[in-house]
Amino acid sequence: MLLQNLITNRKGSSLPKTAHMLTKAEKWRLGLTIFGGKILGLLIVLAAMKFLPVLLGTPAYAGETYTPHETALINSVNTVWTLVAAFLVFGMQAGFVMLEAGFARTKETVNVLMECIFDTCICGILFWAIGYAFMFSHGNGFIGYHWFFLSGTPAAYEATGVPILAHWIFQFAFADTTSTITSGAMIGRTSFRGDILYSIGVTGFIYPIVGHWAWGPDGFLATMGTPGNFLPSLGTGFRDFAGSTVVHTIGGIISLAGAIVLGPRLGRIFKRDDKERGGMPAPHNLVVASVGAFLLWFGWYGFNPGSTLSAMDAEGIGRIAANTTLAACAGGLSAMLIALWSGPTKGKFDLGFTINGLLGGLVAITCPCYWVSPLGAILLGLVAGVVIYLGTTLLEYLRIDDPVGAVPVHGLCGIWGTLSLGLFASGQFGATGPTGADTSSVVRGLLYGGGTQILEAQLIGSAIVTVATFAVAFALMWAVRQLPHPWNLRVPAEAETGIGGLDMYEHGTEAYPDQTVSDELMEELGFSQQPSYPATT
Repeated sequence: MLLQNLITNRKGSSLPKTAHMLTKAEKWRLGLTIFGGKILGLLIVLAAMKFLPVLLGTPAYAGETYTPHETALINSVNTVWTLVAAFLVFGMQAGFVMLEAGFARTKETVNVLMECIFDTCICGILFWAIGYAFMFSHGNGFIGYHWFFLSGTPAAYEATGVPILAHWIFQFAFADTTSTITSGAMIGRTSFRGDILYSIGVTGFIYPIVGHWAWGPDGFLATMGTPGNFLPSLGTGFRDFAGSTVVHTIGGIISLAGAIVLGPRLGRIFKRDDKERGGMPAPHNLVVASVGAFLLWFGWYGFNPGSTLSAMDAEGIGRIAANTTLAACAGGLSAMLIALWSGPTKGKFDLGFTINGLLGGLVAITCPCYWVSPLGAILLGLVAGVVIYLGTTLLEYLRIDDPVGAVPVHGLCGIWGTLSLGLFASGQFGATGPTGADTSSVVRGLLYGGGTQILEAQLIGSAIVTVATFAVAFALMWAVRQLPHPWNLRVPAEAETGIGGLDMYEHGTEAYPDQTVSDELMEELGFSQQPSYPATT
């Protein structure tokens, strides 16, 4: 408006005025306006020169690294993104606590809470001391052997631009998730001292060492298919973007080993033994379990998108978040419908199956979330819901007591999600990186014309991790099971059957002290705590 006024004649005409037609005051105003604009532009350029390097990366030098002449670039944006994602993943612990406590019985609620809190505390110390070193430091194809107690680490982790401590806190949240999954199938009969012993084995050794194979800088599955490494003729490595195998399959398979070694809870009746009275005991609080499921879903937005370790890959982050959402929705709907048609509550809309279905979809999408399209996410989520139903039915038939469904949700859906990459990778996306996406080499699955190469690599990697984890976890659980009381893996019979259950026996307190005695008396008198309704056909 100022320039328009200056070049408009005094009678209101819109004809332009030449410089010699302007008054002295108008010339001064025009000159000051142009000068001010130039100064403002100069200030913007100077500010950009000063602050953009700080925002996008500044060099930091490590005293002693494996590449001593290489400069490590610390990227502030990627670091903040990684930390925010770490906080979201850590928040999943609240979801796990609520989910497991909700599916458990009243008299073992405090035990569930205590185990989850203890697992988090011991995980932090062990992952600082040895776990991170075993998993993420350089070593050989089987184990890392540097950086114990986070000593002698470089400034940033590899080429991510993320400082070691920021990367550590993100990966600690993942390790904590695995240790919490482990207890799910063992609820109701595991001694707390036994939990201490196997948690040390899981967090300190099993998870980080097996995880190194797939996520370590020189793990034999990560380098598989390259010259001089494992199966060079395969031509491709094992991929697990956010942990369907490394986190969920490991946690679910350890749960399976523990459930088998422990045996079922006393009084647990299976369908094959009594069709009328058999089946999973009723969860004590499905409200708490449902809220826990939503908290887990929310945390998954740190779990999957955060695994880019890069805020610069904005398109990849958005795609991962969308795929995560769609897979969860599809898994929940699929499990609900199959339970409605043929489940133990046939003709009813089963909340427990629906919760585990959406969680199964989240677990399944965790591996392929970067490489599949939204349609692929929906399809693999639908299959995950079916896997939940079939897996739960199989455990019931095999007389394996899994109170929360940890084995089908994390173990079986983790395996399915890992394999699904070989089917649904769309051939559009390559790899994420600290400065953005790299599409110079894309990942293409069988259903998109990519052949069976990726599927073979995923099958080999998943099978190796599953078998090795089960063998080592079974040996660990069996060894703890042989220890004398009170370090035995299983509590005495009176701890399970007595009024107050594990809560009073192990912790001397109850979650609902006014309710427990009346519930126990009702059970002893033969009254069901929940009404029974005939199935709708």
